[in-house]
Amino acid sequence: MVDDVTPTGIRLKVVQERLAFLDRCLEELRELPAATLSEFLGDRRNVTSAESLVRRGIEALLDTARHLLAKGLGILTLEYGEVARRSVEVGLIENPTLGEAFGKIAGYRNRMAHFYNEITDEELYGIVRNRLGDLEGLAGELRRAAGRLAKGG
Repeated sequence: MVDDVTPTGIRLKVVQERLAFLDRCLEELRELPAATLSEFLGDRRNVTSAESLVRRGIEALLDTARHLLAKGLGILTLEYGEVARRSVEVGLIENPTLGEAFGKIAGYRNRMAHFYNEITDEELYGIVRNRLGDLEGLAGELRRAAGRLAKGG
């Protein structure tokens, strides 16, 4: 569902709180023992923690983008894939590589929520080892977009 409404102005506190939450998730993910797959799988709690932190971090990122779209630009959308797509279309995410990643990340979050039984330990390990920079980069893009929207541009 996508409707246009009158933008009411973003709340920087909301943006800051959600992105700070993402930062904490990323910090905890980086603290997990994951030098090797064996080390990561050595304690089942690592996998459970990684799954929760990745999903919650992605949700914080997508909810931030949804807030910027709705309050800053008057674009209402509920589905996370649409949030990612519209964020790129309207320039909240300016980096094309990160824009492409955002769509994939939104799809992965939906997979985590609805096809959780198909998520493998190896996938989560790969995310912890190789993909946290995408989340960090997208957070930076949204921080800059929030600054532009707060200034009226």
